[in-house]
Amino acid sequence: MKIFCSGIGGAGMSAYAAYQASSGHRVSGSDKAESKTLEQLRSQGLSVSLMQDGSALPEDTELFIYTLALADDHPERLRARKLGIPEKSYFEALGDLCRESGKNLIAVCGTHGKSSTTAMAAKVLIEAGRDPSVILGVTTSDLQGRNWRKENGACHAEHVFLVEACEYRRSFLHLSPSIILLTNADGDHMDYFRDLVDYEKAFQEFVALLPKDGVLIAHGQGESVRAMIDFVKRRGVRVIDADIYALPELTIPGVHMRNNAQLALALAGFLGIDEKSARVSLRSYKGSSRRMEIKGKLKMDNGQWTMTNNEEGEGVIVIDDYGHHPKEVVATLEALKEAYPKQRLICVYQPHTHDRTLKFYDDFTKAFRDADLVIIPNIFDARKERDSGTVDLPSFISDIARESKVEVLDGQSLEKTILFLQKTLLPHDILLTMGAGDVWRIAQQLTVHS
Repeated sequence: MKIFCSGIGGAGMSAYAAYQASSGHRVSGSDKAESKTLEQLRSQGLSVSLMQDGSALPEDTELFIYTLALADDHPERLRARKLGIPEKSYFEALGDLCRESGKNLIAVCGTHGKSSTTAMAAKVLIEAGRDPSVILGVTTSDLQGRNWRKENGACHAEHVFLVEACEYRRSFLHLSPSIILLTNADGDHMDYFRDLVDYEKAFQEFVALLPKDGVLIAHGQGESVRAMIDFVKRRGVRVIDADIYALPELTIPGVHMRNNAQLALALAGFLGIDEKSARVSLRSYKGSSRRMEIKGKLKMDNGQWTMTNNEEGEGVIVIDDYGHHPKEVVATLEALKEAYPKQRLICVYQPHTHDRTLKFYDDFTKAFRDADLVIIPNIFDARKERDSGTVDLPSFISDIARESKVEVLDGQSLEKTILFLQKTLLPHDILLTMGAGDVWRIAQQLTVHS
């Protein structure tokens, strides 16, 4: 089949595109900006264009897949309709792919932790010889630096399809899961959901898709998922409490990561994988992209902080993280304080959308208590058309300083923040860049281009 993916550089879309190409389909696509993801796709033989005016869409395309970030009147969607090409959103297409595979679908969902949990589960399944197919939103060394995996052998009863399932705009309702791993349901994406009740209803709608012989794996002591657990039990579907398993030992820090690992351990138990072997797999889990990812170490050289390959001695450890929800900020900072209790922790946090910042404003102001210095370079405007208002940045900075009892500075821009850091960093500092926008560029410039 000839497939075109609009927004092919997206976290999930890129995995879908690469997977389909590996299955023998002719896949091409477009995106608005160059990235490492596009480079990886091209290296796998996919054709990718940076033109999104419709000209890159081949006339003989048989299926047009689009990211939800594309408006209904986007030039490529309009051209696809003009050519009579069938259209599907990414999650519609992913749901079809999973069903057509004939494999049991394991879907990992939740407000936070779904990427890491999916990556951990993938590692456990692979090392147990279950040969899973995988689609997730992060790259990981256990998938050879990719965010997807295709089974190696002929399909058999133990084969499963493991995917990361996103709740935004109720996208996960296009899936047909046999097993669901639910991390939490704290509330997010309030530019789409009316309120927390609507948000939780979406998760109830998702777990309702489980068949009678399906399974929900969740934290029995998690307050945010209690309603979903009770709902599933009333329907007579089995619930496995991951909290009955002792927290696994990991090489990466954080209680939140160990909680994620509990879910992978509970999945292993249900599938008949030896618990001791599963714990060994989890203990060697090295993490995934933009999840407390150590980008490198800096040393002072001729008055400039530059990258060093020497892991010993003085230096600044640079870490990058995708966290953009107040609970994610708290969990990540707590984890890094656990790992580096005696070192100064500098957090460069880029709020992701005015809307999210406003709707979780009070929680954000109290989220930075484990940081020693916070720098806000700017606010990333991902969905301007959906923002309910505009954040007063000076007031936000002042409120964080007061409520989190930490020094907070206006970085003014990514570029100016980098210049400030070059002058401010001290040996043994921990530098954390955090956010779902482009704040990662700071870590990249300091560790790659320095």
